[in-house]
Amino acid sequence: MKKVIVLLLFFIAVSFNTQKPVAYDVGEWFKFRIHYGFINAGYATLEVKEGVKDNKKVYHTIGKGYTVGMSRFFFKVDDTYESYFDKVTNKPYQFVRKIDEGGYTKNQEGFFNQDNNKVLVKDHKKKTEKTFPVTENVQDILSTFYFLRNHPNIDKLKVGESVIVDMFFDDEVFKFKLKFIGREDLKTKFGTVPTMIFRPLVQSGRVFKEEESLTVWISDDENKLPLRIKASLAVGSIKADLDGFKGLKNPFMIKVKKK
Repeated sequence: MKKVIVLLLFFIAVSFNTQKPVAYDVGEWFKFRIHYGFINAGYATLEVKEGVKDNKKVYHTIGKGYTVGMSRFFFKVDDTYESYFDKVTNKPYQFVRKIDEGGYTKNQEGFFNQDNNKVLVKDHKKKTEKTFPVTENVQDILSTFYFLRNHPNIDKLKVGESVIVDMFFDDEVFKFKLKFIGREDLKTKFGTVPTMIFRPLVQSGRVFKEEESLTVWISDDENKLPLRIKASLAVGSIKADLDGFKGLKNPFMIKVKKK
């Protein structure tokens, strides 16, 4: 009888674990082309590698953004963000932030102590170290992106509903809110892709405005792959479109045209 119960519990556990495939895995890489109107302004890449922290294998994600051509002449950008986070809980162990935006630079590392709800930030530019209190299950800026892609409620949201994440950024914790706007078929260089549309919202008085003029389209499949990011400006808009990818965890769903 005990064996039957154990086998039943094992079956239930496996069923729940396999009910929703992981949205990404080691080897995933994609690239965005950033453009302002017809001007190619730059590129951004995101990559998932494997790292080791506290003698265990973790995800090591790396995001880079840089301007090209005339855009680089007018406003040089060379940004690198890195995050090491747990493969199961998504809790970050460490973040790296190296940015150069038109001469404005930062060179920081953050080390999380999730048991004590603290993060030690080392500022290599200023040669300082400071410990900040954080909330339980806090994310860094890059781990937040991957956390949301795997969020268990992401497919269950109704229009107008949001997912909220505590994110540590610029020496403070703030509520990062992702609001679900709806669904639409998006034309991309890869074909027409069913997408979910989101808009990031945060508390007023924080790092961002209360309602951002930023819209994000992600693939409405198990990858939750970002396909387009659009920032509305006073004049025109800046868009980032998916330009290339490899190593996706799940099939990329593209609608086939009817003949």
